[in-house]
Amino acid sequence: MITVLNRTKQFMRDNDINYKKEYIRPMIGPEHVYIFRFGKRKLNNRVIIRYSHTWTGRLKINEIDVRLHRQHHPRIFKSESELIDYLQLHLDKNHEINADL
Repeated sequence: MITVLNRTKQFMRDNDINYKKEYIRPMIGPEHVYIFRFGKRKLNNRVIIRYSHTWTGRLKINEIDVRLHRQHHPRIFKSESELIDYLQLHLDKNHEINADL
C-alpha cells in the first residue's frame, strides 16, 4: 500500500478523528484517486487526493480537495501542509463554539 498523507493520518489519530481510506483505480488517464473519509462520529467529511507518478516513480500530488459536512464547494489545496493548517483552524474554531455550550 502506498503512503499518501502520513502527516494527515497522524493529525487524525492525535485528534481522535475516525477515518477510512479508499483507492479508486483509474480506467483512463494518468491520475490516481485516493479518497479519505473522516469525522468524529460519522464519516461525513472527505478528502479526495488526485496524484500521479513522475517518470522516476515518485508520487506527485496534483490536487487535494476537501469537502467538509454541508459544504457545497470543495476547498482545493496543493500540498499536505496547507490541508493540515486548514483542518487545524477548522478544528480550533469548532472547539471554541462547543466550549460555550
